[in-house]
Amino acid sequence: MKIAEIKELATKELQERLDAEVAVYDQMRINHAVSPLDSPAQLKHQRRMIAQMRTVLRQRELNNK
Repeated sequence: MKIAEIKELATKELQERLDAEVAVYDQMRINHAVSPLDSPAQLKHQRRMIAQMRTVLRQRELNNK
């Protein structure tokens, strides 16, 4: 998901998407600990997507004040 797509989402929908992505990331970390993933770069990509979503949410929070 690109940053432009993230910015288009409604705040509530973005928060729900963020919660889902965090759950997926946690599951990936557990799976990676048990047996290595095919591409450990997936973890990095997932972390960055979560960070982008949190950044957009924080920007919206600050703009609404």
